[in-house]
Amino acid sequence: METLSPLIECVPNFSEGRDRAVISNIESAIQSVEGVQLLHTDMGFGANRTVITFVGPPKKVVEAAFRAIQVAATYIDMSVQKGTHPRMGATDVCPLIPIRGVSLEDTVKWANQLAQRVGHELSIPVYMYEAAAKHDQRRNLASIRSGEYEGLRSKMQHSDWKPDYGPINFNPTSGATVIGARPFLIAYNVNLKSQDVQAANFIAQRVRESGYLHKIDGIIQRDESGQPIRIKGRCKGVKAIGWYIDEYGHTQVSMNITDLDACAVHEAFEACRAVAEEINVELNGSELIGLAPLRVFLEAGRSFEKKEEAAESLLVKSAIKHLGLNVLAPFQPQERVIEYLLRR
Repeated sequence: METLSPLIECVPNFSEGRDRAVISNIESAIQSVEGVQLLHTDMGFGANRTVITFVGPPKKVVEAAFRAIQVAATYIDMSVQKGTHPRMGATDVCPLIPIRGVSLEDTVKWANQLAQRVGHELSIPVYMYEAAAKHDQRRNLASIRSGEYEGLRSKMQHSDWKPDYGPINFNPTSGATVIGARPFLIAYNVNLKSQDVQAANFIAQRVRESGYLHKIDGIIQRDESGQPIRIKGRCKGVKAIGWYIDEYGHTQVSMNITDLDACAVHEAFEACRAVAEEINVELNGSELIGLAPLRVFLEAGRSFEKKEEAAESLLVKSAIKHLGLNVLAPFQPQERVIEYLLRR
């Protein structure tokens, strides 16, 4: 039996989604490493953010990621960058994900190698997150990114927020980069037929696992020890915020689904629908950012078709239709499903 070579995925997020020339330069840097396969580029104008997905042997992926971060630092100036998406650096976050023949523990080692090079050779402050976090408070990306780029200078002055690699001084041009290792994550947005950001946030708070603060008449309720009481959301393993996207003219519930075993994509979609109905808001399809594994579409298709056994193509088409993945733009599964791309 043929032994397949180790494979990891890298999904860096860059704080540029409007200048195609800049993204092309970053793509060229990635593709300059032989053995690395660029799978997908997702540019978001309103968010002013681009997510690029590529795979390859671990050593080559680390080299490609380093070159991409280097180019991003050359062309993206954070002192003038604006966009809807939370961000703190030119290369905002760069996760490594084990795909085949590599453990998460090994991926952590590769993430540290990358971070050390970025910090030392590019003089970019680097924070480690998820499985590669060196401090418990840095496991969650949202905690590291709290305050965003605008609050980074003062944040770095606190001993608790000294970077894990690189200079301890603020870099006004590149900001800081977050690097880590994590399991597969789905970046997924549900569209609302609404321009009300408060409504989008209401839905996000009730869907995400962390939930929301319990209030009565606007007053935060506290437990016997004086701690604020939080009401858990509907979807385990889901992080979510609400925002308005100018280019679409409507709001979205923007989610990261971090555990597909705990919450499938179609379950997150239906949870948003249920909460939206409570406040008389309609959904208008959804948007997948980057790529997703085939199981996402098969699970959704089986749920919508009420069939355990059906042709793969039928299930995929059903998932796309019922999730409304083609509302904002044509959705081509051959370009968005990881397994299909790897067969090329």
